[in-house]
Amino acid sequence: MHPANHAKTHPDRAAYIMAGTGETVTYRQLDDRSNQGAQLFRSLGLATGDVIAILMDNSPRFFEIAWAAQRSGLYYACISSKLTPGEIDYIMTDCAAKLLVTSAGIGPVIDELPAMLPGVKLYMVGDARAPYESFEAARDMMPATPVADEAAGRDMLYSSGTTGRPKGIKPPLTGGPIDEPGGVANLAAGLFGFKSDSVYISPAPLYHAAPLRWCMAVHQLGGTVIVMEKFDPEVMLSLIETYKVDVGQFVPTHFVRMLKLPQEVRDRYDVSSMRSAVHAAAPCPVPVKEQMLAWWGPVIHEYYAGSEGNGFCYVGPQDWLTHKGTVGRAILGEAKIVGEEGEELPPRSEGTVYFAGGAPLTYHNAPDKIAENTNKQGWTTLGDVGWLDEEGFLYLTDRKSFMIISGGVNIYPQELENLLITHPKVADAAVVGAPHEEMGEQVAAVIQPMNWDEAGDALKDELMAFCRANLSHVKSPRILDFMQELPRHPTGKLYKRLIRDAYWGKEGSKIV
Repeated sequence: MHPANHAKTHPDRAAYIMAGTGETVTYRQLDDRSNQGAQLFRSLGLATGDVIAILMDNSPRFFEIAWAAQRSGLYYACISSKLTPGEIDYIMTDCAAKLLVTSAGIGPVIDELPAMLPGVKLYMVGDARAPYESFEAARDMMPATPVADEAAGRDMLYSSGTTGRPKGIKPPLTGGPIDEPGGVANLAAGLFGFKSDSVYISPAPLYHAAPLRWCMAVHQLGGTVIVMEKFDPEVMLSLIETYKVDVGQFVPTHFVRMLKLPQEVRDRYDVSSMRSAVHAAAPCPVPVKEQMLAWWGPVIHEYYAGSEGNGFCYVGPQDWLTHKGTVGRAILGEAKIVGEEGEELPPRSEGTVYFAGGAPLTYHNAPDKIAENTNKQGWTTLGDVGWLDEEGFLYLTDRKSFMIISGGVNIYPQELENLLITHPKVADAAVVGAPHEEMGEQVAAVIQPMNWDEAGDALKDELMAFCRANLSHVKSPRILDFMQELPRHPTGKLYKRLIRDAYWGKEGSKIV
């Protein structure tokens, strides 16, 4: 269950292939380079339990660095390439990363980071420029032998749950060997049929939890990963045909974009090699999934889970066809629906989704967040709202207290709301998800201006620019509307559902 083992049994098999360039890294090369990386980390004084950060595009060096950290007992915090310097600085500080590896493909943001990160060792892959050192040059000076104190490291990923700044998910290290069985690898093999000779396609950014973990699970099993530097629906179909891809992990937006291709383009490619197409990150619209099943056959599998690992629901294609719209039944933890007073609700009653018996929440530096999402029975929640049928199938009706999921990317409204309210011309602000045909949702901000007479295009443009200057464009609003007064209870509670419903065309709701 580790690339080091596969480097001995089939050293020349491709561990991964970069789709755009064709660059191939074999298991022997991955093993050697990850050993050298581990040696480099030790030479810099990094010890078991320390944290490094990876801020990279889908570079061929990504997995070499992640596996180097894993085999030297380190946490590796993978940071989104879409964040602003301030957002990156917050994560780096919160996780106490001692080393950062980045790539030129991240763009100008990397030029602002050195001044913000005193004391952090800075490396860049590819054509490094000062003050970043060349990671490859430093790595290549090291021996390709294991460090003396190998131990299994883990990823440390950031998810803000429902509110505020991102929260680091930092599960404890086991102290076990580097090839200890992994949860995702076990799921991939046992539930989704991944094999030691599987060819897996990865169409998403590797800093996201699911792409990172599924790709590394394939490496644990000994298969080959096809890494797309950037998603393109027709290119992906051609890759499936060329490499005889049999497994992959997707988000509904990938399905939507493939389905929008002209029929003659879709018919051009043979996708019959696909045995297991796994999707998650957002509930898939029923018509989209029906069309994918009609096209690809009964190979579409779905799961519902969070990076937190407190529960896991699964539904296969046959069960989904008889329970359309479900995200599955719990196979890790026990799904519970809880009402406003903390009581467990019966089937077909809507409430907050909790898991009993799953892993505890491990938010870093956020005991209040753990307490907020853990009830008196010890059950934990990600904040989603839904209901269970009599057979235990879960249906989501809301997501993370109005968290926005755009193209499979989680966007947290309160972070944008907290920014908008600091603008001198804003009296109140609410951020919700509005429908978007291709991305599923888009960010919509509703503003109560200090002076209603200023509500117009000039203030809209000013606030749009303000958001983009302080947050990544992914989190910035695509829609900005005005209300004379936001719907708040006298206690101060915002009735955000009323605002969101207006964008989704629900009767009786409107933005005025």
